[in-house]
Amino acid sequence: MIVIGLTGSIGMGKSTTAEMFKAAGVPVISADEIVHELYRTDAVELIEAAFPGSTSDGVVDRQALSAVLLRDPAAFKRLEAIVHPLVREREHAFLNKARHEGHTMALLDIPLLYETRGEKRVDTVVVVSCDQDIQRQRVMARPGMTENKFDSIIARQVPDAEKRARADFVIDTGNGLEPAREQVADIISQLGKHRQD
Repeated sequence: MIVIGLTGSIGMGKSTTAEMFKAAGVPVISADEIVHELYRTDAVELIEAAFPGSTSDGVVDRQALSAVLLRDPAAFKRLEAIVHPLVREREHAFLNKARHEGHTMALLDIPLLYETRGEKRVDTVVVVSCDQDIQRQRVMARPGMTENKFDSIIARQVPDAEKRARADFVIDTGNGLEPAREQVADIISQLGKHRQD
């Protein structure tokens, strides 16, 4: 089974692209969705112990945690040390299930793929990208987004140009949904052929 790693900087259209793979029959798991789930379950006590006051009513209070992280950039490393191993466990279980079900490929949607050396855990990397102006426009339209927050997120991410250079495939989402969907279909077809060679 081919394990695809899908990544891309904030606002590049990665979640939409992951949905296109899913619609084409490729099993998909999202690291972000796993984290959302962990913030309501297994990670809550560990995060409260590391960052007192960052949880309430038995779940992680994302705004309180965000405030801590903005004040103390070193806190990211501590948070990642708690969350990443739990995410990997769930990804591993997902891949085993996909293999067991006989799928020829499965996709891990990992926003910080290169930042966490995740490329070592996948067979091929697909980077989702678009023009920087389009990216900024998309991100600034999100509720609660500020220039400050956007800059802080971008500062923690490997630059888009470097991601593109290191990728096996690049999907440009700047020209609309249909061209992106065609690129997804083309990648699935190429990977399917490669598997048969």
